[in-house]
Amino acid sequence: MTWGSLPAFQQRKSKVAKLIAPEQLAASGTEDGHQAALFCWAATASREYYPLKYLHAIPNGGQRHIAEATKMVATGLRKGVLDIFLPYSVGIYHGCYIELKIEKRKKEKNGGMSDAQIDFMMYCEAANYYCKVCYSWQEARDTLIKYLEGKL
Repeated sequence: MTWGSLPAFQQRKSKVAKLIAPEQLAASGTEDGHQAALFCWAATASREYYPLKYLHAIPNGGQRHIAEATKMVATGLRKGVLDIFLPYSVGIYHGCYIELKIEKRKKEKNGGMSDAQIDFMMYCEAANYYCKVCYSWQEARDTLIKYLEGKL
């Protein structure tokens, strides 16, 4: 049995991935959008600020099925822990916690912070962790840069 000749090789143009800008991610105006924008920026900025490679989110908020929420609590999820953590010591600080809120939450009681978040923040500050509530990804970005440059 003969298959005949192979078809001529046609080189295809490879698709070039379009980079998405942090501003595009934050355009939704949601907390998740701003957090995605911050991590988008951090991915690029980690070339200049290497510790940003280890910046990570702590999935405390959000809506979950009761079974998933129960499992997460059983495996260590704790109420009040701030959204984002940078495990890098600078000066007197052992690391940097950021709670990211959207701008409109600033007008709420305690700037949109829960009692558990305030308690956690006070504990961490007493233990020499830098903690800040930021109301945009840009404010969080600026906080991280100042923290890494020892300007806080």
